[in-house]
Amino acid sequence: MKTYKIHLIRHALTEGNINGQYVGVTDIPISRKGKEELKELMEKYEYPKADVFFTSPLLRCRQTLKILYPEAEEITLQDLRERDFGDFEGKTANELQDNPDFAKWLASGAVDAPPKGESIMDFAARVNAAFEEIVTYLLKNGITNSVIVAHGGTIMGILANYGIPRKNYLEWAVGNGKGYTLNLTPGLWMRDKIAEVFNPLPFGATPEISEHHRLIIESIRKAAKGSHDQEEE
Repeated sequence: MKTYKIHLIRHALTEGNINGQYVGVTDIPISRKGKEELKELMEKYEYPKADVFFTSPLLRCRQTLKILYPEAEEITLQDLRERDFGDFEGKTANELQDNPDFAKWLASGAVDAPPKGESIMDFAARVNAAFEEIVTYLLKNGITNSVIVAHGGTIMGILANYGIPRKNYLEWAVGNGKGYTLNLTPGLWMRDKIAEVFNPLPFGATPEISEHHRLIIESIRKAAKGSHDQEEE
């Protein structure tokens, strides 16, 4: 039976990542450190080959794709872009710690829309639509090996919605320049819209996340748990 491999790779490190900022739709480049780390990964490990390459329109993803696959002709999909953090864009958790809207957002598990931003539901809807558009294109054209260079949130959303084994959104967090391979079989996809997650990328590397990313996830979990505990009292 023909299988389709879809390789999901997160963009390289940015200054926003280094500074601990919420950077969603703000269009910033990868950092010098990000370029160096990505080239180190390329020297130490192997990235998958592919026949077609999809990317978010944001510069950090397009730059990452160009470094990893210099000869690739990119197909840009607007709806692969990162979540819009609205008024929180460009700010750190420390800068937002006294902001009641930020506290409320964390207490929701970061599910609600930030002021002037995007809810997790709206974000997931557009990312899922983009991913299903990609799968339809691959199946229609018989392309069995593809790469998607996108954002941490975009990849987490795709894996949480379509990936097996089943994990929640936050459990699919992945480091810069890293990712996972989805193994998709047409029959299973047509029936259940699921695909097997079976390989961290690049080959041989672990998908660990940065300390900043880990702290964000922990703060969301703690705030959401505290809000839930208060509701039960």
